[in-house]
Amino acid sequence: LPQARLLADVIKQTREMLASARCEKWNTVAEMETVRRETLRHCFASPMLERGNELVAEALAVILHLNEELVGELAAARGQTLEASLSNKKSLAAVSVYNNVCEDT
Repeated sequence: LPQARLLADVIKQTREMLASARCEKWNTVAEMETVRRETLRHCFASPMLERGNELVAEALAVILHLNEELVGELAAARGQTLEASLSNKKSLAAVSVYNNVCEDT
């Protein structure tokens, strides 16, 4: 089934995206998402064949599970970025206060 082959490609692409996310290669993840969406578009451009419904359902379940892991990686990275940003703001504020104190003396 050509759709099964395309879904296998999507699973492979999603796994590669997850590996890239774990290495914090977010630009790669974004580029791969564009390719993955196009693969999915081709996969579902024509009607599904009844004989492959179970295979398609299993493939979609795998893709959804991998997506959940990918979203988890993204959420963790977002949290780390927020923490780093807050830390930088605190450091800048401390430097500003220090500079004001030094200017006053």
